[in-house]
Amino acid sequence: MISGSREKDMIEAADLLLDARRTHTPIADLPPALQPTSLEEVARVHQEMALAYEDIGGWKIGAGAPDATPFFAPMPRAWMAASGAVLSGPRYRYRVLECEISFLVGQDLPPRQQPYTREEVLAAMASCHPAIEELESGLIDPKAANNFSALADLQMHGGFIHGLACADWKSLTFATETVTLSIDGVARVERTGSNTSGDLLRLLPYLANEGAARTGGLRAGQWITTGSWTGNTPAPAGSHAKACFAHAGSVTLRFA
Repeated sequence: MISGSREKDMIEAADLLLDARRTHTPIADLPPALQPTSLEEVARVHQEMALAYEDIGGWKIGAGAPDATPFFAPMPRAWMAASGAVLSGPRYRYRVLECEISFLVGQDLPPRQQPYTREEVLAAMASCHPAIEELESGLIDPKAANNFSALADLQMHGGFIHGLACADWKSLTFATETVTLSIDGVARVERTGSNTSGDLLRLLPYLANEGAARTGGLRAGQWITTGSWTGNTPAPAGSHAKACFAHAGSVTLRFA
């Protein structure tokens, strides 16, 4: 439980991060007194930032290892686009890319006392898509800042670009799926079964159950993206990027 004084600190931290993003004037770090010291405090900053961005189009979720507890952050609807999108303007400063597998929620999963089974959650997904998550930050160099500060800044989320739905995705074996990230036609990363959460499908029931207190439940039309397969890859201004999964399909974006 966050104390009243820390609640005020986390709201102030959210305001600083929001202001840094909106004015395109990143900061080195949050002031020490305002830096979150736990994932609970990070989630409180997310909650405040989500209120500012209003329409939340979905959630980014991942885990650092197969046995690690997942952690997630909201994705504003305004930052979502289909494959082929052109990302332009001063908001795209950091330009770091991640290749991911994402899901479109097809039916509501409201909070309930009895946990949803894995089968129920997967059945509620309308489709599966390749995606690129574009990372941005209100921090000048999030890797040099306090780790909790970077996590609080929407886990560095900056944009979500999705490809076409993958037919018969339930037959895919993600453990052996391969992906290539190319920038300006040059393959920069090639990996197989490299999602750090291990079984990426485990993230979906976690979000539907343990995550419900924060999400208010999953809703039809929301997107869920399940973590990077390719690490973090910087892209130059004006570049064209393509993520190509062997069976899940491809997705592209371009920086103006």
